[in-house]
Amino acid sequence: MVWTWRFEKADGTEVAPAVEPEEFTTQGDAESWVGEVWRALMDGGVDQIRLFEDDTEIYGPMSLHAAAEG
Repeated sequence: MVWTWRFEKADGTEVAPAVEPEEFTTQGDAESWVGEVWRALMDGGVDQIRLFEDDTEIYGPMSLHAAAEG
């Protein structure tokens, strides 16, 4: 199993992230990574993210702006 992120603008359009992601072997690793780089992603133009396990969407969209406000 491979865990990956999809990076999007607020309208759902996919965008390239400012920080190059990895392919993660666990959900926890993927979430830890985004917890470390979410601000750089947002500053680079990403508004929201979606988490996938292989081709299955696990959750999203999750706004990065909500993390900045909270």
